[in-house]
Amino acid sequence: MKMPTVKYQRGDMVMGRWPGSSLYYEVKVLGFDAKSQLYTVIYKDGTELELKEQDIKSASGFQTRSRSRSRSRSPGRRRSRSRSPARTTRRSSSRTAAALAAAALTESAPSSRRDANPKDVLEVRLTPLQPTKAAENNSNNKYEKKEEKQKEENNTANKVNEKSEAKAEAEPEKNQGRYNLRRRKDEGDARPVEAQPEQQEKDAKLAAAPAASPATPLDFGGKLGAYFWLLFLPAWVLFLVLQVNVDDPSLVNFPPPLPPLEAFWDAQALGFVVLWILFQALLYILPVGKWSEGMPLRSGERLRYRTNGFFAIVVSSVAVAAAVHQGLDLTYIHSHFLQLATASFLISVLLSVYLYVRSLYAAPEQLALGGNSGNLAYDFFKGHELNPRIKDFDLKFFCEMRPGLIGWCLINFAMALAEMKLQNLDAPSHSMILVNLFQLLYVVDGLWNEEAILTTMDLMHDGFGFMLAFGDLVWVPFTYTLQAYYLVSHPNPLSLPALAAILTLKLVGFYIFRKSNSEKNAFRRNPSDPQLSYLESIPTATGKSLLVSGWWGVVRHPNYLGDLLMALAWSLPCGFSHLLPWYYMIYFIILLVHRDSRDMSECRRKYGSAWDEYCRTVRYRIIPSVY
Repeated sequence: MKMPTVKYQRGDMVMGRWPGSSLYYEVKVLGFDAKSQLYTVIYKDGTELELKEQDIKSASGFQTRSRSRSRSRSPGRRRSRSRSPARTTRRSSSRTAAALAAAALTESAPSSRRDANPKDVLEVRLTPLQPTKAAENNSNNKYEKKEEKQKEENNTANKVNEKSEAKAEAEPEKNQGRYNLRRRKDEGDARPVEAQPEQQEKDAKLAAAPAASPATPLDFGGKLGAYFWLLFLPAWVLFLVLQVNVDDPSLVNFPPPLPPLEAFWDAQALGFVVLWILFQALLYILPVGKWSEGMPLRSGERLRYRTNGFFAIVVSSVAVAAAVHQGLDLTYIHSHFLQLATASFLISVLLSVYLYVRSLYAAPEQLALGGNSGNLAYDFFKGHELNPRIKDFDLKFFCEMRPGLIGWCLINFAMALAEMKLQNLDAPSHSMILVNLFQLLYVVDGLWNEEAILTTMDLMHDGFGFMLAFGDLVWVPFTYTLQAYYLVSHPNPLSLPALAAILTLKLVGFYIFRKSNSEKNAFRRNPSDPQLSYLESIPTATGKSLLVSGWWGVVRHPNYLGDLLMALAWSLPCGFSHLLPWYYMIYFIILLVHRDSRDMSECRRKYGSAWDEYCRTVRYRIIPSVY
């Protein structure tokens, strides 16, 4: 494979075009990313950006072109046609543009406001390309009067510039700009932009980019991969559901023969699933619990969410207990597992179709960048709209946390009752109790800390389409329950030392998972919180900071480490006779490694050299000294 030619080398001093403008500034090349074909450059004030090769010119060639242009136009006329980098959305009269350009060329930087007032033009100081001496001397009598007039305007602009500089020194962090610029830690104030929530919200509104380019790298194998996953995921769930019923449930066995078509359908099962979803929707909209704000969107808006998940699982538990007391036979879930999975799959498909159709009428700023490829299959799979809502009812947030997650616990409880019934037991086995308690703790913890999900990749970046709809309504409740389903027909007695060891492993994993997630969530919301002063971080050019202490200084994804330890504790009670109950552990390793690779490529693109420094500081990804 032929390696791409790198035109500019690390350390070269070149001229870089400021994004959204025609102005060039002297920059230093820090590196080149062969995958994204972008150069990381640093301006004289410490601002780092990633530029395409066509936005970079050699310093010598640029000077030559500058001299040739200066011979044909007077400096005053050339300046009068230039525009401030910040004024990308509105064209001023030539006189006003000349004044603003003169102010911008006096060591100014692009402002964050699209309709910038003259006093707000300067926010970051850059060193622009100065006119050559030849250009300054090449004037003619035809434009002498205009130049005198231009000088008067420049003087006025310089006064405005001085006021702006004084204001910038007094408020160095105000209006970081559309590109969220900041200085390096060793060259200025390193306080994260997110230190003040009010300022963060204001900056996010200024950074609104409804016309942002959808050219985001495609995940999951791209467009062809979308077709594969649309077919493979339902088929894999079907294989697991059929395999767990056979006497020798092994992942390495050939798929069992398909049952007749009528075995997939049961109207009562469909009604049960629909009733469960409507019941959870009712609990979601009840005026119970607090309203929580999500992270700022590209439009600058912060969506509000009703976070009452713990209330929902408590009420659901009481309702299920009352129904069982009244004679409801929950073992129906075990005996009709395939039909329930089919009904949930049908609902997820109908929901996905609705989500895609409504996304066609959504505003551009409401679309997910990662699901806006233009290919129907890929956008349908990945999710076209970021946060589809029916008034205040957030469809993605609801499906992510309610019917499937709480349904997971309901199915586990039904499997415990089925084990007692089929094995003629007075109480569930120790293995079944451990699986139920461990997974119940995991779900209850997630619902108790429901607000933390608002800072996750699913809520912030991924659109709501088939991938999440199928995952929330089918994948979670019908594959995460395989350990409990397996134990119904394949009991596995545990000794007291084994019980103690498994319990200890679960508690250690849960502590790491919860502690690291709490640190991340708190830091993302308010990095300047005094309670987080013990945490160290690396500032980036985007205004965000990367944690390099606490659990996040041990590995790059300590929450993944805790998750894996808990997954191991869920599988151990099933023993080692078959591979199928270890499916979740295997799947989770693949999932987390893939997600880590997605994080790596995205963060390297966003943070550039700061990410390289972070990787040198925190060497291991998930498992210390191993991976």
